[in-house]
Amino acid sequence: MSASRTIHVVDDDPAMRDSLDMLLSASGFTVRAHASAQAFLSEGLIGVDCVLTDVRMPEVDGLQLLRRLHERDLRLPVIVMTGQGDIAIAVQAMKAGAVDFLEKPFSDDALFEAIERAVEQGERLREIAATSADAAARLATLTPREREVLDLLVDGLPNKAIANALGASPRTIEVHRARVLEKLRANSLPDLVRLVLAAGSGRG
Repeated sequence: MSASRTIHVVDDDPAMRDSLDMLLSASGFTVRAHASAQAFLSEGLIGVDCVLTDVRMPEVDGLQLLRRLHERDLRLPVIVMTGQGDIAIAVQAMKAGAVDFLEKPFSDDALFEAIERAVEQGERLREIAATSADAAARLATLTPREREVLDLLVDGLPNKAIANALGASPRTIEVHRARVLEKLRANSLPDLVRLVLAAGSGRG
């Protein structure tokens, strides 16, 4: 699992950074260590498999880091490290988008298990983003009238009801429906529904 995986460690404690860097590097991970959330955010953030961040840091803490990633629409798998008594903050972090949290001190096994879950989640997020982008690109090829027809089709309206709603003939709606199916490379109404849902799944 560690092959070619890049883990970004964000912690203002140099001893913790060094410890995690040594442990993860020895296990085959590529590690990038950052002394602050600002330093991490200034990176290109390309090819990030997992982010391991402390929750209590000066200036920009772990929760603020999660919010800033969300604002940038960066769907990265983040594990938050918390001190004792920070469970309430950890729960806030999960609600803000963290995929897991670890309470210090944590075992090596707990760390590796959390990273494995986070990496798997990151892969799912990338798949969803790719599917969403493809679906959105297809929807963008529709004319405004075709998009109106699509929306009403997805709402479950038959051709005659769509014709009434749009002030067009059923035959015209049939033509629009055929064009929508062709442009979206869909074979059926369920295909259209899945495509519209996929396009919406990438929104934050």
